[in-house]
Amino acid sequence: MAQQVVARFLDGRVLKGTSMDVAANRPRFHLRPEGGGAVEDVALADLKALFFVRSLEGNPAHEESRTLAAGDPRARGARLVTARFADGEEIVGLTIRYPPITPFYFLTPVDPKSNNLRMLVNGSAVQTLEPG
Repeated sequence: MAQQVVARFLDGRVLKGTSMDVAANRPRFHLRPEGGGAVEDVALADLKALFFVRSLEGNPAHEESRTLAAGDPRARGARLVTARFADGEEIVGLTIRYPPITPFYFLTPVDPKSNNLRMLVNGSAVQTLEPG
């Protein structure tokens, strides 16, 4: 099944579309841009993060919650972390393994109403990753 994704590159570019072959342990994946066009061959190392989203349009008016709701079942077995990227962006999310042992790892946003379902983060793009 194709997943809607937003690829945010280290150089600031953004590419939106769908993909069916993303894996944290594979160095490349294919992205079919929204609206058609040639399928892009994307290297994970070129990305800041890959966002798996509910909608490619998103909701710019939505303010992301930065706190985990008490009793949120997604927190079971996960660790709350704050990732700070070199460009200044901060993401508060949940991860299964802290500290990560792989160069690319998944975060789940703490906001259950976020447009992001999960994010595949390029660890080399993160300045700091702190618990809590």
